[in-house]
Amino acid sequence: MVDQPVTSPAPARSLARISALPWLLFLGALGVVAVLAWQLWKPEDAGDPLATSLIAFEKQDRLSVFSAQLAPVVSSDDSRMFGLVKSKQVAVIPARVDYAIDLGAVGRDRMKWNAATQMLSVRLPPLSVTRPNLDEARAQYLREGVWITRDAQAKLTRDNTRLAEQMAVEQASNPVLMNLARGAAKEAIRQNLSIPLQVAGYGNVKVVVSFDGEPTPM
Repeated sequence: MVDQPVTSPAPARSLARISALPWLLFLGALGVVAVLAWQLWKPEDAGDPLATSLIAFEKQDRLSVFSAQLAPVVSSDDSRMFGLVKSKQVAVIPARVDYAIDLGAVGRDRMKWNAATQMLSVRLPPLSVTRPNLDEARAQYLREGVWITRDAQAKLTRDNTRLAEQMAVEQASNPVLMNLARGAAKEAIRQNLSIPLQVAGYGNVKVVVSFDGEPTPM
């Protein structure tokens, strides 16, 4: 019995969509939030660029910087009645993962100010990747078997859901995606800090952002 055939499942093995644009559009709003935060929670020593930068982070905690739409292709087998009844299900399940920065972990020890060059260096902790959000309503299935019981079908679906989540985690850790997410994070932090520093009177400050393990120019 064949149920709900999948049209060309092979191309779905690649990434369906990589979505950085929503976060890039959101950067302008981040700058406004940073300015308002600085004005509302202005440090006593407004002449300290690190204090000004930290106040821009204080009310944000976790910042989502990037998202990716994935399309894991997985398959499961089921055997019943001592192996006499066998069935198989191939599934393409769309999944979304988000990449975020824990701004609460960015303290004064992760920032350096060079007054001579008007440069602020910020070192970020590693990116965190959220648990994949599977869109099973848009999943596509190919089922094979002479007789697939309701219990067998339910088990096949559960197994494929578990496998799709595991595969989405692996795909999200792909170096290409991680580099794109780090680039989006750096741009978000630069935007988040440049505007408050300009409002504080530091002029055209250069903000250099790096992650743990990367060189930090000063």
